[in-house]
Amino acid sequence: MAQKAADDDPLEPRPSRWLGRPCVRPLPLVPSPPSRSGTFSLAVLLLFLAALPCGCSLKPPYQRPALPVPQHYPGAERDDAAALSLSDWSAFFADPELKRLVTLALERNRDLAMARQKVEEARAMYGIRRADLLPGISAGALAERSRTPADLSLTGAPVTANVFQAGLFLASWELDFWGRVRSLKEAALESYLASLEARRAVQVSLVAQVAQSYLQERELTERVDLAEATIKSRDESFRIARRRFEVGSASKLDAVQAETLLNQARAELAGLMRLRALNLNALALLTGGPVSLVPLPLTVVERDFLAVIAPGLPSDLLLNRPDVIAAEHELKGTNAAIGAARAAFFPAIALTGSFGSASSELSGLFAAGSGTWSFTPAVSLPIFQGGRNVANLELARAREREAVAAYERVLQRAFREVADALAQRHWLAEQVEAQKATLASQTERTRLARLRYDTGAATYLEVLDAERDRFSAQQALVQTRRALLFAGVELYAALGGRGQAAPGEPGGHAGDVRNGEAKP
Repeated sequence: MAQKAADDDPLEPRPSRWLGRPCVRPLPLVPSPPSRSGTFSLAVLLLFLAALPCGCSLKPPYQRPALPVPQHYPGAERDDAAALSLSDWSAFFADPELKRLVTLALERNRDLAMARQKVEEARAMYGIRRADLLPGISAGALAERSRTPADLSLTGAPVTANVFQAGLFLASWELDFWGRVRSLKEAALESYLASLEARRAVQVSLVAQVAQSYLQERELTERVDLAEATIKSRDESFRIARRRFEVGSASKLDAVQAETLLNQARAELAGLMRLRALNLNALALLTGGPVSLVPLPLTVVERDFLAVIAPGLPSDLLLNRPDVIAAEHELKGTNAAIGAARAAFFPAIALTGSFGSASSELSGLFAAGSGTWSFTPAVSLPIFQGGRNVANLELARAREREAVAAYERVLQRAFREVADALAQRHWLAEQVEAQKATLASQTERTRLARLRYDTGAATYLEVLDAERDRFSAQQALVQTRRALLFAGVELYAALGGRGQAAPGEPGGHAGDVRNGEAKP
């Protein structure tokens, strides 16, 4: 008998066949008969319903997909299990001029400003969805005067009537027994969290782009210095060759070859100045305004330019990479949308009501006995929708499968970017050492070719080739040194470097949410 009574208890939790979670059976919505306390029954009932933890969730349980990448990066140390903390980009870069440029970019870059506004847009949408869980109550007043003609009046005489009414009105409020509104709210919350991570991804990318342009500027400055020094040296060589031709100790061919070598260096300088102007324009766009830089060669800034950073394990990308975190939030949002699509198959219960005072005379609007109230529960059950609800559920499931594929693709791309940065950093270091040895050999070859020409053992063409190869080796070495430095920046960005929040902006992604609710 006790088990029978428990089965008949309308408040006894029932297991949900959809989710395996307890589900509360809804109470019968039958209004109480009028009484002296009837004027307060609506308010009491609304407070009770608002406090009632009604309903269950039809959202399927979320499971994070398995990592579609190896457990270690190729070439990385197996015991390297922890990456460097990337909580502050300014601790990663040591160059004060680069820090100044990055700070300007975080304050004035328009792409980052757009990303911030997208965060605010997603926050507002989440607020709208959260408001759907609460009843919408509004205050209003009504004054109406009407005349009924004699042939329509019950008394056979024309009637003029007045109606004055004031009170609180409850718009149609859906009782979320099946978790449809809560699922939509959770989907909006995940979209908001994804927008926070998308903003952080833009910021990390911006820091990397500013660092790249800054290194490009230092590289071009050093290459310009090399080109100017080469022009000065070749101009002297051309002067000597021309003088020798004029006194008859050398052929005109030697003078023409020396002039050709000089003009090639001048053309190379013009090309470098063009690249430098374009790079400064790109840097101005990134920082949101004109920038002024003291021209310094790459040699001055490359020492201790970057902090030492370890790659850690691929699983660290789940916690550090903003695009990976954003993709997972999008996946959770599609999972919540399935719960909303499932709830559409069940009855929807909505409440509409009002509470106030009404009278035929304005002076009696708030007099004793003028109270009025109404309470209208409505239940709608989908019977025939032409397959709309089934199609919506299939659409939600297809979007979830698409989000799973997108999440896995982002993870694979992140893994590749880290692996590429590690490979770049390793092999570019090897290339720099080899190019240093090549430049040393080319310098010695140029010295010997010059001696052979001065003693008449070789033609000026041999000197020309040696000078040209030495200049190319100098330029290539500077480019590779810059690429090696930027490989470290790429590794920082690939590991999901957490940039410092811009002035007036919220900080980390996790700090904007408390207990599943967005901070106001």
